[in-house]
Amino acid sequence: MKQYEIQVNGKVYHVSVKELSESSDVTPTTSQETIKEAESAVASPETVAKPASNREVAAPIPGTILSLAVKKGQSVKAGEVLCVLEAMKMENEIVAPQSGIISSIPIQVNQAVEAGDVLVVL
Repeated sequence: MKQYEIQVNGKVYHVSVKELSESSDVTPTTSQETIKEAESAVASPETVAKPASNREVAAPIPGTILSLAVKKGQSVKAGEVLCVLEAMKMENEIVAPQSGIISSIPIQVNQAVEAGDVLVVL
């Protein structure tokens, strides 16, 4: 058996795959029981990796920080606006990729940032 880690839509799954030789006489099946077993294995909490703590949210493009919408220690939900980044005369809302608590904000309003610079740490 080989072990693999697969990421689908942001969720990480751990799967085991058995390699079959060409001489194996295996008939594919898709019984309801097999499907239910597979679904329950995917949905089980043991197979889903926990979100990483200290997740850094980086600037996707160079620009200037127009405003901060959060403060250190604040709890945020996935999709909540963290700050506004102006780039090429457009305002870009930078949102939280996951729920968490703001542990650090290494930027200030009116600060110029480059692509990849850390804006907020969850």
